[in-house]
Amino acid sequence: MSRNIILVDPLPRTLDLIMTPDVRRRLEQLGDVVVSEDRQMPADQVEALLPDTVLIFGQTDMPKERLDRAPRLKAIINVESNFLPNIDYQACVERGIWVITPASAFASPVAEAALGMAIDLARGITMADRQFRAGVEDYGLAANEGTFRFAGAPVGLVGFGDLGRQLRELVRPFRNTVRVFDPWLPAEIIERLDCMPASLDEVLSQSRVVFVFASVTSENEGFIGRREFALMQPGSAFLLMSRAAVVDFPAMLEAVGSGHIRAATDVFPDEPVAPDDPVRKVEGLLLSAHRTGGTRDAFYALGSMAVADSELIMKGLPPQLCRRADPATASRLRSKPVSVS
Repeated sequence: MSRNIILVDPLPRTLDLIMTPDVRRRLEQLGDVVVSEDRQMPADQVEALLPDTVLIFGQTDMPKERLDRAPRLKAIINVESNFLPNIDYQACVERGIWVITPASAFASPVAEAALGMAIDLARGITMADRQFRAGVEDYGLAANEGTFRFAGAPVGLVGFGDLGRQLRELVRPFRNTVRVFDPWLPAEIIERLDCMPASLDEVLSQSRVVFVFASVTSENEGFIGRREFALMQPGSAFLLMSRAAVVDFPAMLEAVGSGHIRAATDVFPDEPVAPDDPVRKVEGLLLSAHRTGGTRDAFYALGSMAVADSELIMKGLPPQLCRRADPATASRLRSKPVSVS
């Protein structure tokens, strides 16, 4: 009698990181769980398991040749949270194999942190703290030179997926006009959430605060560069919250270092950032070590969402919580695999 194998190959995640004990027990009720989390599962082990594998949790390479050897496979659940170019997405669609990710688990904590960082940039909070500690603080009106109120300030969003939509909901009490640039969405979706569809140039030139939530694709690497930063209003705030590759990173540092804009970034071209990287000394740049989404509850949400949708899939029902890969878009994504949880 065939076994139902659940192949768990989750690096850089581990099951303890993303699942509470009760969620793991639910996973184990779906089949025989075979785990490799101290290293990527060896190819020979993967090959031996494929004929009986019904679910894959992780980032295992699944080209067409492997899919051919996995006739019982129902779903691939990417718990790293990026769709990577290591799966034949079209073949999965043709065979009825779900490819999903619970990436939206990170949307709320990232949006929350982005809002906090935006208010910091607008009001100069951490800058004032550093000045106070150095004994060079100003008081009252003099201490607010160059600052602005976030409330009512025009906001621009570059990318309007899970992150952008969460941020839009968080800023509602601040009564901001919100412009959105997202070439993958029709205007109707943007307008439905009380935002204004706009070109990239309009978002950059007409916003006092710009949030970048765009995924990196084969078409948009470095698409925000010197020309685009020059369009921004002097003293405005730019927050890079998705992937470093969507901007010309040296151009961003140049725009900040010159005093033209202030910025915050949670992502970097190479991580971990080298101790002597000059980014650490750029004035006007608020730094965050790719930490905004990585809260304890978000990691547990990865696991609970993945298992809940797996339970549905094993019953022959469609997933409801995770994002589904579409071959037309997944094949364009170019995010670097995450190396540190």
